[in-house]
Amino acid sequence: MTDVLTPVLTDNWDADRAWTLASYESRGGYAALKKALAMSQDDVITAVKDSGLRGRGGAGFPTGMKWGFIPQDNPNPKYLVVNADESEPGTCKDVPLMMASPHTLVEGVIISAYAIRAHHAFIYVRGEVLHVIRRLQAAVAEAYSAGHLGSDIHGSGYDLELVVHAGAGAYICGEETALLDSLEGRRGQPRLRPPFPAVAGLYASPTVINNVESISSVPSIIGNGPTWFSSMGTERSKGFGIFSLSGHVTNPGQYEAPLGVTLRTLIDLAGGIRDGHELKFWTPGGSSTPLLTGSDEHLDMPLDFESVGAAGSMLGTRAIQLFDETTCVVRATLRWTEFYKHESCGKCTPCREGTWWLVQTLARLEKGEGSEADLDQLLDQCDNILGRSFCALGDGATSPVTSSIQYFREEFLEHFKQGGCPFDPAASTLFATAGAKA
Repeated sequence: MTDVLTPVLTDNWDADRAWTLASYESRGGYAALKKALAMSQDDVITAVKDSGLRGRGGAGFPTGMKWGFIPQDNPNPKYLVVNADESEPGTCKDVPLMMASPHTLVEGVIISAYAIRAHHAFIYVRGEVLHVIRRLQAAVAEAYSAGHLGSDIHGSGYDLELVVHAGAGAYICGEETALLDSLEGRRGQPRLRPPFPAVAGLYASPTVINNVESISSVPSIIGNGPTWFSSMGTERSKGFGIFSLSGHVTNPGQYEAPLGVTLRTLIDLAGGIRDGHELKFWTPGGSSTPLLTGSDEHLDMPLDFESVGAAGSMLGTRAIQLFDETTCVVRATLRWTEFYKHESCGKCTPCREGTWWLVQTLARLEKGEGSEADLDQLLDQCDNILGRSFCALGDGATSPVTSSIQYFREEFLEHFKQGGCPFDPAASTLFATAGAKA
């Protein structure tokens, strides 16, 4: 079963002091950079396009195509920004990647910036993860000392300055235009588009914004070739990805496998659902994606962008949260919705007001108050948020609500019948403590 795993980004995580330059270079680190610098910028972009790499931050947009949108005839500077503001519940792949092997990201940044002809790059890291910020800063300092960054990198004539920027700790800054506002020193709030960042991004200049895992995948593509990368995965979802398994599974953690692997396979790799229990529901891409059930149909579905989309959800960041039968789906949905209400930036009415009303209604339902008509009211509230908010936060907030009613309507009704939650709060190891913190 372990031959399903494809350790590429995670291959050196078990090495002695894997985060150091010496350890990274001992395993071939920065060889891809030297190869890229011997290529033309357009050839690097073509290689990434041919590989089929799609954004690993959730949207799944083709990375090479995104790079190609940069207007090279624009006289303004070009910028590369790495979105390392990982903060959605259940999403936990970028932080361990940056901690275990920061040079994988740094090398990817240099190659990517070279490809789009940018001479300034930024890694925007969530402010709370101070340990990650310090590790990245140390890696960047090592890269400068080794000549991988700075002026005339390895005699190529290419210059690059890389800055590790600590964010202000708002979930909304994971939205790319809010991230840009925060990076410029303003309050992080989404921008109206168009213009898109590729045309007018950071400092009103052409900007590429990519996720940590997307950029970290670039060195292996250049080093091994686009054909090697595209040989993994499915026809339209190429390559490998880190699947983060958390919750009621025996061995939670990061599992790097080709896109298209099934949840059943990943659960087997993780030692199965905890003893004596069975899977009830799960999220394929974090709490902002519609939840799915433990049915064979969902367990054996290929985890790629197309198949998960056809099932009515999204692959997202592949943050797979697993819940067994002891978990109350109403309570879980309420906890997620409370998070989105708290993290709404307040810029637009549908999200600012809508998430507040979702919490009020769900809290009442979780206590067993109200009636079945309140479920229709919840769906109506979601309908008034979906597609009407300024950014995707509002849309994401509706996903667990609508999907939980779709698959577990009877459980909502059971709350009414019993006049409260039919589940013992102490039975759920996930939400017994979460309730106290919410």
